[in-house]
Amino acid sequence: MEAHLTHVLVCGGTGCHSSEGDEIRELLEKKVKERGLDNIQVTLTGCFGLCEAGPNIVIYPEGIFYSHVKLEDVDEIVEEHFQKGHIVKRLLYQGAIEEEAIMPVSEVNFYKKQTRVALRNCGLINPEDIDEYIAFDGYQALAKVITELTQEEVIEFVKESNLRGRGGAGFPAGRKWETAFKYPADQKYVICNADEGDPGAFMDRSILEGDPHSVLEAMAICGYAIGSDQGYIYVRAEYPIAVHRLEVAIEQAKENGLLGKNILGTDFSFDIELRLGAGAFVCGEGTALMESIEGKRGMPRTKINRTAHKGLWGKPTIINNVETFANIPAIFQNGVEWFKNIGTEDSPGTKVFALGGKIENTGLIEVPMGVTLRDIIYDIGGGIPKGKEFKAIQTGGPSGGCIPKEYIDTPVDFISLAKLGSIMGSGGMVVMDEDNCMVDIARFFLDFTVEESCGKCVPCREGTKRMLEILERITNGEGTPEDLDRLESLSETITNGSLCGLGQTAANPVISTMKYFRDEYEAHVYEKRCPAGSCQALLQFFITEDCIGCTKCARNCPVSCISGKVKERHVINTDECIKCGTCMEVCPTGAVIKR
Repeated sequence: MEAHLTHVLVCGGTGCHSSEGDEIRELLEKKVKERGLDNIQVTLTGCFGLCEAGPNIVIYPEGIFYSHVKLEDVDEIVEEHFQKGHIVKRLLYQGAIEEEAIMPVSEVNFYKKQTRVALRNCGLINPEDIDEYIAFDGYQALAKVITELTQEEVIEFVKESNLRGRGGAGFPAGRKWETAFKYPADQKYVICNADEGDPGAFMDRSILEGDPHSVLEAMAICGYAIGSDQGYIYVRAEYPIAVHRLEVAIEQAKENGLLGKNILGTDFSFDIELRLGAGAFVCGEGTALMESIEGKRGMPRTKINRTAHKGLWGKPTIINNVETFANIPAIFQNGVEWFKNIGTEDSPGTKVFALGGKIENTGLIEVPMGVTLRDIIYDIGGGIPKGKEFKAIQTGGPSGGCIPKEYIDTPVDFISLAKLGSIMGSGGMVVMDEDNCMVDIARFFLDFTVEESCGKCVPCREGTKRMLEILERITNGEGTPEDLDRLESLSETITNGSLCGLGQTAANPVISTMKYFRDEYEAHVYEKRCPAGSCQALLQFFITEDCIGCTKCARNCPVSCISGKVKERHVINTDECIKCGTCMEVCPTGAVIKR
């Protein structure tokens, strides 16, 4: 391969792709070629993680980090940076400038406090070029496993690492593999669960888009360990980039003898097929996923048997999620002790999170287990925008709970989050500030759960609807004290009586918000007031003495409910006000308040 002195890496994740990232890369390639800059290679890579700053470009070897790049910026980058050697300072990511010194991307706060294991290759390699994956030690772990180790040795290695499933429950991967290995059968299966449906979650998608071969390699290792020759990746059809790159990766692996018959000349054969999901959240649950692969409607099974005993088509089956598999090759390459030295004793390794909500640096992060929520929110996330106060963080998607600000120094690991009534989940993290109403947050997640319930069992199908109705009444100012008791009773019934994990955890947002923010529920019910000023039905707008009588509020009010003379304090007719908030938006002195 020809050596290039300068490597220009353009983020090819979904976020940057939708912001013309692909077009920027194509134009860069065109301009570089036109100007005869043969020492520069432009590559489209996976997600860099800092989605808020996209489209992103990193230029090596210096590590220059350009953000919010547009097509019209390409000429300036080529001429000034590539030809003249002058960094285009106006395009630099602001976090890369400290006291006028320009820091490489690795020293930016967002990145330097992360530890990348599952995301180790994302943003560094071309995901559609198997040679680049191999150059980063790709498929070495598979080669070692199938030529040097027995099945028992592979399983013992994974057990010693104490790698816990990153899909939510945190079950030890090695123990799961061992169960399937010991159960005799004429056919066994390996499934990668890439049906990522949590609101605001995009961890698995980014790994599949940025480093698909790591998942293929891990699935083959698992297949060898348990005695399987067939794997399936169940991925959402809404992830077209991930699906395309997986198709390319599978084809390249087969062409290079790394998938298919007699891998690397051994007796071991393993093939992988894609199965596209139609967007049903419940299909992220293992038994519903298998029903879907079998061509049936995606609905959970009654779990009489472990999936490792009787799973897909009644055969022993291993289901791990994308992130769990992405860790496997790295553990075999670097060793058990290396992995266990990251994170905590009970939860070794790292965890990938999709950080969103009221946070400066929205995006994808990977941190060692045991870092605190404060580290994530303020050091990596950059804090809350507009100087607002942090209120809570919701972890684990609609199945998780809301953790209040008094627990901001809680370490992020399986046990610590469970003690607070939340879960790690697949890795969604939604940050909330003082303007978020926690009753409305619970209503939002229940609305999602009701929509996604498969309807098979009564507690989930009917119970979540009744909870949603109660929450809607409360946020509309129609709640009663009895509604609070009903919410608690329904939460217990749904949790204990539902068939699958979706229903069993559906009440978590309600349980956690009632536990930590009961005063907000009571304010809605007893005082008909939303303390956060978020629930529209309970809002009232007032004009204070700070009004200068500029008439902007009256001129912009869509229902003409504001009266007053020029240079005199105006008044809102609350009976006619539709609570749209326009008056607050246009007031130049902040005289309009809501309460």
